Amino acid sequence: MEKKIIRNEKTGDSYIYVKHSSGLDILICEMEGFSTVEALFGTKYGSINTRFKTDNDKDYTVVPEGIAHFLEHKLFENEDCDVFDLYAKTGASANAYTSFDKTCYLFSCSDNYKESLEILLSFVQSPYFTKESVDKEQGIIGQEIRMYQDNPSWKVFFNLLGLLYHNHPVKIDIAGTIESIAQIDAELLYKCYYTFYNLHNMVLAVAGNVKADEILEIADRLLKPCENHSLETVFENEPADIVKKECVQHLPVGIPLFNIGIKAAPETGYASLKAEMEANMVMNILADTSSPLYKRMTEEGLINSNFSTEVFNGDGFFAMIFGGESQKPYEVMDEIIKEIENAKVNGLNREYFETLRKATYGSAVREFNNVQAVASSMINSRLAGVDVFDTFKIISEMTYEDVQRCLCERFDTSKIAISVVES
Repeated sequence: MEKKIIRNEKTGDSYIYVKHSSGLDILICEMEGFSTVEALFGTKYGSINTRFKTDNDKDYTVVPEGIAHFLEHKLFENEDCDVFDLYAKTGASANAYTSFDKTCYLFSCSDNYKESLEILLSFVQSPYFTKESVDKEQGIIGQEIRMYQDNPSWKVFFNLLGLLYHNHPVKIDIAGTIESIAQIDAELLYKCYYTFYNLHNMVLAVAGNVKADEILEIADRLLKPCENHSLETVFENEPADIVKKECVQHLPVGIPLFNIGIKAAPETGYASLKAEMEANMVMNILADTSSPLYKRMTEEGLINSNFSTEVFNGDGFFAMIFGGESQKPYEVMDEIIKEIENAKVNGLNREYFETLRKATYGSAVREFNNVQAVASSMINSRLAGVDVFDTFKIISEMTYEDVQRCLCERFDTSKIAISVVES
């Protein structure tokens, strides 16, 4: 077992990293003076991982869309009881989520964290699927899919992804489709489980009022060593250009919703995190609440306080998204394009960049005083192949020239698309 302390020399923050003998990466942040505990047990397995193979497989396995999310649902049931009943006895609040590139199981508590951790490690390692339980779950998830189909915010987002991506499975709803989940059976679930829930592909992150030795004692007792098989996931080739420029869908909404996206080249690891943080900085300079663009669009009645920006970034995909409500969404897009092109010629606001960079660094420091944020950041970073403290390094070293270059290289307005949902 490998154990070391990872320290942020600039802030003095630290966490313990353990490469457990089972193959699992364990990250522990002992936060004295805090009363709560947050634990996440996650795997690098999300909705986009539908084509994969290990060194035991001759050919690639292709599975139905939505199976990662289906598997997440099923793991909360075991042969004897419902996992939530066990957590009710410890007083912990438990949950799980499936994203495009990861699945995580988590709990928060203020007492009995050792008992809650034992439950977490036990049920995630104890799959139990039968034909009857799978059939039942198909009905439950089918209802969930239908519900999202009627959700305007959900539709405006996935319609945008369909405009941006030709082949990448990120454009498919995380829960899959009614047709795809009908193809899921117990055998497929076990195949995906034993492929992706291998401890060598997983991370445990715990933060808060904990003792590392106590966590490791539980890990030693409950983790089941498994053979490390090389795991390869692949995607169809994704062209650099977008599919088409616009999509309008009609659903009952008070004010039309819009998502405006710019497609950019994906990166991996540290380069991906750096590109994400630079792109975020560009978007904040251009369009946050203090920017001339935001003030102008607000004064002209083009947007309201629901306007937001995000960098949408993961394995094989990268886009910058502007979203909100507007009676004139196409005028919003025109204003954003003009602002981007003007900044390419005349430069971003250098003074505002420095202000935002310092504010971003301060926000990252403050985040390390939040138990939930620390645990989430640790597992997200590790699953993405970076260290949680890389954020601090990137912010402190970021230059105006870096951000201006990001604007010119990544904000290609020929690769912009708009999704609108209106009544």
